[in-house]
Amino acid sequence: MDQNANSLTKQYEFRFSKSLVYRQRVWKILCNDFFARYIPQNSVVLDLGAGWGEFVNNIVAAEKYALDLNADTGIQVSTNVKFTQQDCAQKWPNYNESLDIVFTSNFLEHLPDKACVQSTIAEAHRCLKPGGLLICLGPNIKYVPGAYWDFWDHNIPLTELSLAEVLKLCGFNIIESIPKFLPYSMSNDARLPPLIFVRLYLRMPFVWSIFGKQFLVIGQKTKL
Repeated sequence: MDQNANSLTKQYEFRFSKSLVYRQRVWKILCNDFFARYIPQNSVVLDLGAGWGEFVNNIVAAEKYALDLNADTGIQVSTNVKFTQQDCAQKWPNYNESLDIVFTSNFLEHLPDKACVQSTIAEAHRCLKPGGLLICLGPNIKYVPGAYWDFWDHNIPLTELSLAEVLKLCGFNIIESIPKFLPYSMSNDARLPPLIFVRLYLRMPFVWSIFGKQFLVIGQKTKL
């Protein structure tokens, strides 16, 4: 685990350090203008593969947790976020049926194999309350077929359909599936549009089919 965690630290620093402030501002807009509709302010939220805390730092929730193998996540998340450093495919401690929301962005494709993806989703299902939501955002291999592999740590090609299938296998009902949602990347080498464009983009779903390269899939844990 230490070797993998050290590698993650270097990758995050190399890929995102120059755009960190911009990324936090973008995620504040994404949380306030879009994702808040799925996440009531009294929710208990876990950010799975939290990275540098862009989502969990900006979402409004009653309790906030972050899970990541990278130790630097614990430094980057806000003081009101409780951080757990661990392999996501192993049993998550302390969360059994206690979470309202599990959110993950640009993470599942980095896992080493499909078994790890399925184990991770199964853990999310176990730890969510009945009726809780798993919100998944990630690059859609159908729309970034070559560029998908420009990142060394991309392992699993996913589409909105393949992800929805494994969510169903793990006990989720699909309540939202958008094949083309956000543009692809906010890495150091990506073009970073003015923040006003981000707000406008979210308000114009008809342009998502032109510029969107990432899916949004939301599964709901079956109520008992």
